[in-house]
Amino acid sequence: MGARVAVAGASGYAGGELLRLLAGHPDLEIGPVAAGTSAGQPVTELHPNLPALADHVFVPTTADALSAADLVFLALPAGESAALAAQLPGQVKVVDLGPDFRLTDAGQWARFYGGPHAGRWTWGLPELPGARAQISTATRVATPGCFATAAIVALAPLVAAGLAEPSDIVVVAASGTSGAGRAAKPSLLGSEVMGSMSAYQVGGIHRHTAEIEQALGEAAAQAEAGCPAHGGGEDGDGGGLRRVSVSFTPILAPMPRGILATCTVRLAGNLSTGDVRQALALRYRGEPFVHVLPEGRWPATAATAGSNAAHLQAAADPHAGRAVVVAAIDNLGKGAAGQAVQTANLMLGLAETAGLTANGVAP
Repeated sequence: MGARVAVAGASGYAGGELLRLLAGHPDLEIGPVAAGTSAGQPVTELHPNLPALADHVFVPTTADALSAADLVFLALPAGESAALAAQLPGQVKVVDLGPDFRLTDAGQWARFYGGPHAGRWTWGLPELPGARAQISTATRVATPGCFATAAIVALAPLVAAGLAEPSDIVVVAASGTSGAGRAAKPSLLGSEVMGSMSAYQVGGIHRHTAEIEQALGEAAAQAEAGCPAHGGGEDGDGGGLRRVSVSFTPILAPMPRGILATCTVRLAGNLSTGDVRQALALRYRGEPFVHVLPEGRWPATAATAGSNAAHLQAAADPHAGRAVVVAAIDNLGKGAAGQAVQTANLMLGLAETAGLTANGVAP
């Protein structure tokens, strides 16, 4: 048997996707599966797509129920992970899919979330410079949010290479409805969503804005220092960061899963599409999950559905003096559960790609 893993928040969409990936993982054994108000129900009552887990029943979300695992995934709403993580034994490794440990700045936490600031854990985005080494030795890792993952993967190489002006970044990203969670909301009814697209949380108030600015600020500091980015640490020391300004507008799209992020940034000089594409290609050369598409082919959410892949394409816009980078991911894959499993693999000394695929489901 491999390492034993537990999932808290397993009744939600991200938790269900975690269970799907773990059920097919060659090196992990599924232990306790916890889900608040759904405790006592069979897993297949909420996730009928997982017949392999028909003998599993949701248990209460308590530290006692989870602490026998080697690693615990926390797929909980904002503000709920910190208290539970504090009760888990130190030898239990934890991957938090929620926001509780993503931000260094307590002021940013207060602005977007409110309540006590729990500090920052190691940042769980393996494709960032130096991140794999940090993740591999960490016992506590926080993975970025879905929108943040798409935007950071798209823009960090340009900012780190000094090709882009970090004070002038615009991100407009469309997401499938699963990104809003499983709770019943009138705005997510099929009759409201089908055949319609709508912007929400406009004007710099979406919570992932802080994560995007934090990560790109670290990339900008890397460009200025000419050395690898540190990516934060478990002590919450984020270091000095250059000012970054991101205008982020999320859009709800009539699809169950997927993110298409259109990211634009002012270029630092007279640069061509080739220059921009080269920066992305060099950064992600050899990466198993991040793919810079052939010139002329643009990312589509359908191509990444069900996978842990991120597809990128870029172009320079000389008239506006800007670069446009488009990223497509599955918000439940690379944007949540897939990235969490990728991170857990590193923490447990397994092959990073174990239990994951870069191939999407089509049609």
